[in-house]
Amino acid sequence: MAELKTKKTELSVDAFVKKITEKERQKDALAIISLMEKATKAKAKMWGTAIIGFGDKVLKYESGRELDWFIMGFSPRKQNFALYISGAVENAALLKKLGKHKTGKGCLYINKLEEVDAAVLKEIINKGLK
Repeated sequence: MAELKTKKTELSVDAFVKKITEKERQKDALAIISLMEKATKAKAKMWGTAIIGFGDKVLKYESGRELDWFIMGFSPRKQNFALYISGAVENAALLKKLGKHKTGKGCLYINKLEEVDAAVLKEIINKGLK
């Protein structure tokens, strides 16, 4: 079986965030880090070269395969923030109140924090821990 490419690394989260050239995106990334650190009570760590993850868990598949993963995380991509939060895309009631967003397979995408309701995002993050 192929080995997972995305693993926790010793790369610096601060250095990664400082490479975000657009100041508003950098500010949003720092705000998301703060929200996720408070929720998970875990420090931000780099996973691969482009994902910031919080906490550790073991994913177990029906096949018996296990892999180390983060409790929640995000990637500040050029076009949007990809948020990896358990159960987020299935929570239609909260998503309806969130504001401008898109969903993908297991990901919640937002462009800017100013386009979403911060209290609803915080609730989605907190529910992702359960």
